[in-house]
This record gives sequence, C-alpha cells and structure tokens, in this order.
Amino acid sequence: MSLNESHVEDAALEWFEEQTRVARTLTPALSHGEREEDGEVVLVGRLREAIRLLNPAIPEEAREEALRKVLRVTTPSLVQTNRAFHRMLRDGVPVEYPRPDDSIAGDHVRLVDFNLPEANDWLAVNQFTVIEGSSPPGRGGGEGIGAHRRPDIVVFVNGLPLGLIELKNAADEGATIWSAYAQFQTYKAEIPSLLQYNAVLVVSDGLQARIGSLTANQEWFKVWRTVDGQGDAAPGTLELETLVQGVFDPQRFLDLLQHFIVFEEDPDNGAVHKIIAGYHQFHAVNAAVEETVRASGMVPAGQVGDHAGQY
Repeated sequence: MSLNESHVEDAALEWFEEQTRVARTLTPALSHGEREEDGEVVLVGRLREAIRLLNPAIPEEAREEALRKVLRVTTPSLVQTNRAFHRMLRDGVPVEYPRPDDSIAGDHVRLVDFNLPEANDWLAVNQFTVIEGSSPPGRGGGEGIGAHRRPDIVVFVNGLPLGLIELKNAADEGATIWSAYAQFQTYKAEIPSLLQYNAVLVVSDGLQARIGSLTANQEWFKVWRTVDGQGDAAPGTLELETLVQGVFDPQRFLDLLQHFIVFEEDPDNGAVHKIIAGYHQFHAVNAAVEETVRASGMVPAGQVGDHAGQY
C-alpha cells in the first residue's frame, strides 16, 4: 500500500491515542460545543475547566481574569507573544484578589499540572480549521484577516494548542518534509493566532520526521532518535513514531515544556530565538540530575540507603 498523507495522519493519531494516552477527536466533534467560531484556537471550555480544577483555592473571579489574560495575550511580534504565553504556561498567570481582611493577595493561576500528567486534559485533533479574524473580540485575530487554513494535527493540553504537526505525502516527489516546513511559514503569516500558543512544531512525510521551534530554520529542525533515552529506536522504526512516543508521552512533554524550552536574544540585532533541547540534551540532563540527587544522598521518603548509579 502506498504511503499517502491520510495514511500518515491516521497512523499518527493511533500513536497518540494508544501509546501516549492522548485522546483523539475529529473536527466535526469540535463544531458542536467546543468552539463558537473557527477563529478560536483555544478550546475555552476545556481551559476554563482545567483552571478551575488546578486552582481550587483561588477565587473564581481571579481564575476568570487569568483566562482572559491567556485569551488576550498579544504583542506587536508573534515571537514575543509566544514568549509571553510560554512564561504564563511555565510559571502560571499572575493575578490579584482581595482577602477576607481586605488586603490584596498576589498569586499565580496554573494552566497545567506539571507533576501529574493525568490531571491534565489531552487531545489530538486532525484537520483543525482556523479562519483568522473570525473569532469574537479578545479571542485571537491579527494579521492575515480572513485566512482559512487547516493544519493536519494539533495537540491540545487543557485546551491550549501546544503541538502542531504538518504532514506531507512521502510518495509525492515534489512534497518533502521541507514542504511541510514551508507550510509553517504560511501559517505564521496567515493564522498567527494559532502559532502564538505553540510550543513545538513537527514536520513529517511518514518516513522522516523533524521537530523544531517557532523561530527555527530548516537546519534546526532535528530528528528525535529515542523514546525513553535508553537507546536509539530500532532500525526500521518510522521516525515519526519514535518522535510521537518520545516527545508527546505526557510526562516527557510536560518536562520538555517546563525545563527544556528557552528564549534567547541575539545581542547583535535583538532578534529573539526560541530554542528547544534535542533528544540527547533532554535525556542527558535528566540523567545527570537524577545521578546528582542519588549521589547526594537525598532519597525520597520511605527509601533507605543508596543504590548503584547508571553512569
């Protein structure tokens, strides 16, 4: 059977559903209650419910304020907007609210639970239609008003579109993974509201697969060669399968979001670059931290003594 784009898309969705415990839904389901307009790139109902569950001690009014801040995050630059949102995602959304004694409390509303993957709402959606500028005021919009695009797969965590996967047909000699990369450049220009929330971009033709950031050029879209860091994937394994299992496993994805994405300013021209750790950096740093904790003797409660290190 020839490997066309629909086959790759179906396979990727199966990997999300079965191997990374990410739920699958289809676009028609989103048109019944999930979104009011195709210009909404955040699934507001899911995000509001996640904020409620993750922040029970914070008053509802403050939680709603945090929701509004997320939906209205914007700067003159797409990259700077993405940077501002990433700070909210990682550190929480700053809010204030009155205490019973009339003093003002400063707090942060969590958008995700980094410690318990199962406490978050996971969703992978194929053929997610975005019409830029069609949403109500305060919910997206921007450049390219009226642009109509349909990304192949969008990965949502608590209603936030954090992963974006673009697929091409491996059997088409004129369509390569770099055709998918070019499609991302079109999305930046025409549906920037979706990209302002993005954490990682993935391009694939089913055989090859690369992961990169919002600002990365082709050179910095890299292969993810391992699932769990214990060794490279077996020969013959599809690169996209390894990437989906290795990156989008809920615990690893949350770890990547929290600790392995940084923004760096070029001192020469002021340009902002978004940098995502490679698979070797991700697993090496985690192994080094684990070994350091082990060697220091700081063992979790209930454990006694030391154990042999791995390195």
